[in-house]
Amino acid sequence: MNDFKPRYSNDLAGRASLCRDVIRSAGAVVLSGFRQSRQRGFSMKGPQDFLTETDAASEAHIRQAIAEHFPGDAFWGEEGGGSIAERVWVVDPVDGTANFARGIPHFCISITYVEEDRAEIGAIYNPAQDELYFCRRGAGATLNDKPIKVSPTAAFDAASVEMGWSRRVPDETFLETMRQMLDKGANVRRGASGAMALAYVADGRSDAYVELHMNAWDCLAGLLLVAEAGGVVCPFMEIGNLRDGGPVLASTPAIARGVSEASGIPIEGREHGAKLQLA
Repeated sequence: MNDFKPRYSNDLAGRASLCRDVIRSAGAVVLSGFRQSRQRGFSMKGPQDFLTETDAASEAHIRQAIAEHFPGDAFWGEEGGGSIAERVWVVDPVDGTANFARGIPHFCISITYVEEDRAEIGAIYNPAQDELYFCRRGAGATLNDKPIKVSPTAAFDAASVEMGWSRRVPDETFLETMRQMLDKGANVRRGASGAMALAYVADGRSDAYVELHMNAWDCLAGLLLVAEAGGVVCPFMEIGNLRDGGPVLASTPAIARGVSEASGIPIEGREHGAKLQLA
């Protein structure tokens, strides 16, 4: 049950306040589930696609809060789907469920508010670490209310690049992309939460993130975070779409072109990075 009593203004500021509140209250739901995850176990939606009771509980919590305060807004969630409209909330209730189910505290909730074909608000919260990433388009990005910037890394031989893996892409393509990154001198790693990986690019813990196919609920908030933190991102909604997803690239500027060459994913200039237009 949600305990949302405050009234939120019917504008971006009000939605930003709700986003902050609901991602933290959903975080309490997720953290409680994480502490019991070993006892509750998990099921499988498909090969290497984990599902827990907490995924559904978190999404229901977020969906109910948004419906209560902004009933005219659409909702598009990983577990329950929904609809896509001019104003839509795009939600992954637990990203990194495989980590969550195995007791590894590297997972998060990801929420993006999209209005008139632009990602306007993005939030990523890891309740196990109490780390809340937040951004509004044109206003910069923060981690626990402190401004963040992408790393200053300027060369591949000093770069740490994370790559996400997807069943929607042939393993040979994934391995060839990794080989290209290694040939350029990068350290390549995988943390099994794409949204957290993008947040780590935004705050400089990683230098780039690449995934050859990603769903919109996994990446929209993270792409906006990276763009607002001064990074370079792919034009996600030009090379993919909100319903079906697409390839993802986010990078610190100095190595972005090389990451694009290695992955085959195009980039857009920094001056357009925060637009994330849904074309």
